[in-house]
Amino acid sequence: MNTTPRGARYWITLVIIGLIGGLLSGAFGVGGGIIMVPLLISFVHMDQRRAGATSLVAIIPTALVGSITYFLNDEIDLVAAGIIAAGAVVGAIIGAVLLRSIPLVWLRWMFIVLMLLVAVRMVLLEPVRGDQLELSPLVFFGYIALGLIMGIASGLFGIGGGVIAVPALVAIFGISDLVAKGTSLLVLIPTGIVGTVANLRGGLVDLRAGAVVGIAAVAASVPGVALALLMTPRVSSILFAALLVLAAVQLAVKAVRAQRKARAARRADTPPV
Repeated sequence: MNTTPRGARYWITLVIIGLIGGLLSGAFGVGGGIIMVPLLISFVHMDQRRAGATSLVAIIPTALVGSITYFLNDEIDLVAAGIIAAGAVVGAIIGAVLLRSIPLVWLRWMFIVLMLLVAVRMVLLEPVRGDQLELSPLVFFGYIALGLIMGIASGLFGIGGGVIAVPALVAIFGISDLVAKGTSLLVLIPTGIVGTVANLRGGLVDLRAGAVVGIAAVAASVPGVALALLMTPRVSSILFAALLVLAAVQLAVKAVRAQRKARAARRADTPPV
């Protein structure tokens, strides 16, 4: 249960987190949870599970507005989004179940490793624009597999799965980075809904906090899309990788401190021999 005092500072902090998450969501085609989760942990003092679940609530309206904006700029593949979403919905259910069963220490470090792996991939990747998606049986099943992985990440980490979908669509399927971002955001809508329903049943969601973060994120998502259209693919990749590394380092420092405190507490409780 979250016992953080809910004064004006608490709600203002949530608004700021939402604005940051929404800007990144629009600019990079992710739900924004990859940044919102560490911020919720660091500045609102939520634990990893509640931060992930609350972030997922905010991702739904943010992804909706962002995907509409990309669609209006003709930067979404609706067929690919539908196929990926089918796998993502199933994956989100699996991820939400794992969220309630995996120890926090493992969950925390898995999240850190995920961010660093994606950061490395984004730096090595040289995105191109203008490539078209070509559907084939192999691509179809590849989309389903991508959706499953994306959905599991969504339910497990509260990040929406866009940080997996965008690099995969660009690097593996060879599509435009802007189409990848728009398609990813569209897939995040059903994924976020399914994951949030599962988290509500598990009692992990702070709906009021999620609504505040979500409203702020929506306000910032459209300017984020405008920023994406202005940035070159290379600049977009490097900036995204830098943000991921900063978030991972911040979370790793807190993880180490938490483990040290836990060990100290165990030693203090151990009776002398």
